[in-house]
Amino acid sequence: MAGSVRATDADGYRSLLFSIAYGMTGSVGDAEDIVQDAFLNLTRVRQAGTAVGNLKAYLTTSVTRLGINYLSSARVRRETYVGDWLPEPVVVCADRPGPAEHAELSDSLSMAFLVLLEALSPVERAVFVLREVFGYGYPEVARLTGKSEANCRQIFARARKRVAAGGRAADLAPPPPVRRAESEELARKFFEAAEGGDMDALLGMLAPDVVFQGDGGGKARALARSVTEPRHVAQLLVGGFRRVRILGASMRAAWINGRPGAVTYDSEGRVASVVELDIADGVIRAIHSVSNPDKLGHLGPLSDIALLPKR
Repeated sequence: MAGSVRATDADGYRSLLFSIAYGMTGSVGDAEDIVQDAFLNLTRVRQAGTAVGNLKAYLTTSVTRLGINYLSSARVRRETYVGDWLPEPVVVCADRPGPAEHAELSDSLSMAFLVLLEALSPVERAVFVLREVFGYGYPEVARLTGKSEANCRQIFARARKRVAAGGRAADLAPPPPVRRAESEELARKFFEAAEGGDMDALLGMLAPDVVFQGDGGGKARALARSVTEPRHVAQLLVGGFRRVRILGASMRAAWINGRPGAVTYDSEGRVASVVELDIADGVIRAIHSVSNPDKLGHLGPLSDIALLPKR
């Protein structure tokens, strides 16, 4: 149908719009919904006979405003979340590529970075993501958020201080392209060592301040709290991989939010969990594991091997 969402000549912006929405929400499903709503708004405006001179500006503004509204309502839900909160993983499997808008997602939107953004208010997060991740100038950020340019400068400065105070420098930077191959090789050795129960090899690959975080959302098996100290993390990994073998599950290498990792599948090929490795300076600084079924549905049929018994 002429003027419909799928037939619009604005489809070329879908990847950018998804990345902005995901950076603001940390949710694949909600980011897709926000983008779809922006396209539906465009369709309604066109059908009403209103001309849209700059499609990119119209759509990015719509996505930004919708994202701010989403965050305002999501804040209450996050406050009652069970256990650690991690973003929905964006997964690109070597043998099963995802949608283009997912595959082209900025490497800057790692899980560690998105967790840091949770400390920001909706408007702070919008300004920070647009400026820091996507490189928009202050005049553009002001137009997209509906704030003054001077106000956006103040908001960004305040947001940057809050984000920097909550994490480490490496949490704010994407992995250098030249080191992607090195990170992939380290990830391969890491998973081999974990599967083989090689504690010494694991300890040699973990940073002294390594952190292991799990997100089960109260619905799947996950850590009650973050685990630190290399030996504790290594023991946890060996035990976890032993359970994977017992259940007949398997892991396939993948890129998670621009970082090396793996997806766990049960014996029937259904998704059970996703693991992301945060690598810097040749060691693994953080491990993020998502088993909450609400955050894995976009990856395919879901397994029940990690689910907690229903009360």
